[in-house]
Amino acid sequence: MSRPIKVLVADDSAFMRLIITNILEQEPDIDVVGFARNGQEALKKIERLHPDVVTMDVEMPVLDGLAAVKEIMNTNPVPVVMLSSHTVEGAETTIKALEAGAVDFVTKPTLGSGMEDLAPVLLEKIRAAATASVCREDEPCIPGEEFTGAYSLQGPISVVVIGTSTGGPSALQKVLPKLPGNLPVPVIVIQHMPKGFTAPLAQRLNTSCSLTVKEAEAGEEVVRGKVLIAPAGKQLLLERKGSEVRTVLREKVNYKTLFKPSVDVTMMSAAEVFGRGTLGVILTGMGHDGTEGLRLIKEKQGLTIAQDKNSCVVYGMPRSAVEAGVVDRVVPLNKIAAEISRLVAK
Repeated sequence: MSRPIKVLVADDSAFMRLIITNILEQEPDIDVVGFARNGQEALKKIERLHPDVVTMDVEMPVLDGLAAVKEIMNTNPVPVVMLSSHTVEGAETTIKALEAGAVDFVTKPTLGSGMEDLAPVLLEKIRAAATASVCREDEPCIPGEEFTGAYSLQGPISVVVIGTSTGGPSALQKVLPKLPGNLPVPVIVIQHMPKGFTAPLAQRLNTSCSLTVKEAEAGEEVVRGKVLIAPAGKQLLLERKGSEVRTVLREKVNYKTLFKPSVDVTMMSAAEVFGRGTLGVILTGMGHDGTEGLRLIKEKQGLTIAQDKNSCVVYGMPRSAVEAGVVDRVVPLNKIAAEISRLVAK
């Protein structure tokens, strides 16, 4: 973006509005164009100020952040970054807001602690959000051309590993509920999230899926009919013991990564355990996590899929994998569940 990113700050706390503004106004590529004390005020100012990104507090009077996001996406779509509290209620509402169309979120620091950590995370999220693609629910984004490379299916699929980041919660809601309850293989999901948010994400997805969705626990058996969400703050690996495959959760692994959980770490572990029976899927997200995981899956003769550019909120992780030449097929989001089911059935 050649001009500064125009940001509208929506928060009922004057203190937080000041903190956020001070962080943003130090950046030459960001311009704070206005403030809102509640969701209703934010809706009016979005229409008048046309911001590129909105930061939205979850808990506000008159119209809260969740209701505001839903209205924004229905009337005047703009990338929204939520500010969420560390509470269980805050996490659950944030997950709903992400499903409703919010691009990403940052956790709100408590007064007197964590303020120094807010700036780099907030700036990263806002810059990513400024490049995001958002659209009205009743006018879905038009998928781009599929890259329909020929699969080299060496044997039956034994596991599906899905990696995603920015835009992931909404994308997962469009993929996992479409998978049949009798899917004959386990599914493992790696979603970049801070601690305290992957369990509510799993619980939320479980209400809309035929498969059982839960946050993975240490030593849990990886079996058909179950979707395991990698827990935030841990690396999820797989270990085969006889005929069983179980999860291993670790704080540290011998792989350099910025993420915990890391898509690369879990995909590489799955490739080592399941070999050619691994199906790797990369969905929307910024950065390149997952590219090396897909590379090893390909080396082990497994299959790989990436979400297409036009249906991604942020075409970062899929782009990296496609440009690295480790993707068998590029598929629009609304066709990924059907593609997984088709390949598993083979």
